[in-house]
Amino acid sequence: MSTFIVFILILGLLVLVHELGHFLVAKKNGVISDEFGFGFPPRVVGTYKDKKGRRKWVFGNKEINNEMKDEDETVYSFNLIPLGGFVKIRGEDGEDKKDKKSFANQSAWVRFKILFAGVLMNFLLGIVLFSLAFQIGLPESIGDDYQAKDAKVQIAQVVSNSPADEMGIEMGDVVFSIEGTEGITEIKTVKAFQEAIQSNKGQEVTINVKRNNSEKLLSLDTVIREEAPEEQGLLGVQLVRTTFAKYGLLESIWLAIKTSFSMILAILFFLVDLIVRIFSSQPVTADVAGPVGIAVMTGKMTQLGLAYVLQFVALLSINLGVINLLPFPALDGGRIFFLLIEKIKGSPLNQKVEGIANMIGFLLLIALMIFVTVKDFSNFGIMDKIKSIL
Repeated sequence: MSTFIVFILILGLLVLVHELGHFLVAKKNGVISDEFGFGFPPRVVGTYKDKKGRRKWVFGNKEINNEMKDEDETVYSFNLIPLGGFVKIRGEDGEDKKDKKSFANQSAWVRFKILFAGVLMNFLLGIVLFSLAFQIGLPESIGDDYQAKDAKVQIAQVVSNSPADEMGIEMGDVVFSIEGTEGITEIKTVKAFQEAIQSNKGQEVTINVKRNNSEKLLSLDTVIREEAPEEQGLLGVQLVRTTFAKYGLLESIWLAIKTSFSMILAILFFLVDLIVRIFSSQPVTADVAGPVGIAVMTGKMTQLGLAYVLQFVALLSINLGVINLLPFPALDGGRIFFLLIEKIKGSPLNQKVEGIANMIGFLLLIALMIFVTVKDFSNFGIMDKIKSIL
């Protein structure tokens, strides 16, 4: 239950910050937002100032019209579904073009700033959260030759349906030792782990790990594969040797900026590679997680500690920013792309055409979300658990 609450809070924060970016930049440029909502409808309570400047409160979904408030006043609503928030910017769908305070009446540059603001806020949130994580302290990747008293070998990734996955190894586990045909090998470097696995091909081994900062050893058994599938290794894990590091304020901010830009580039390269593979009929090897996968990862991060949660949310925020920049209808990037076409052709696009494109894009995104969610249910064994109950 606690994992679900943390997941809802994280999702809400990411969406709310994104919408807040649109709202603040619209307000800065004199564009009216008719409503800014915390959470999604139905509305629980709303507040606004009437024509005399008095604060008014409305409970439930009662309509708030311009006879009750100044037409340029924003209604701030608190809604039942706690999944972030939303902003209703006047003229965002092309209406009210004659209203000087409407989005549709603004220059292409102002509209671009409003659209891009949500993405920028997600990037800034990522930088802030990375900075906080660096100040609290995080494991830092080091080479096998680096001398550090607290150095340890950790599991960075577990391949689905691999021996490691089946034996129950989890991301973040610290490998302490491996028991095989040649006795017990203490693991202090990545190379020592790889050599121990290699020398026990086809044999049963016991891998002793420590999990979630516990001092208690957890012993896991498996049989090592004799042949390794491409890019998987014999056991099916990725390893990293780490040491604990924490930084001061200024250094943390600089590291956060560098890390955020590195993440943006990495995500872009991943998306380009994914698109190339899809259109060239190559196998898509990358795992893509949806809401269920993110919820599972949230549970794992909360077990590892606050710094891990902050780092995880920072990465999600940057991911959300990059995805929203894609030139796809219904996304901010798609609307920015339409603005670019408008500037090139010298006149606005047909509003009906843009509306249809955004609707199709929205439906495709919903279909993709459903597909990825079903995939998550399968990957994390949730479908099997549902079948066992039925």
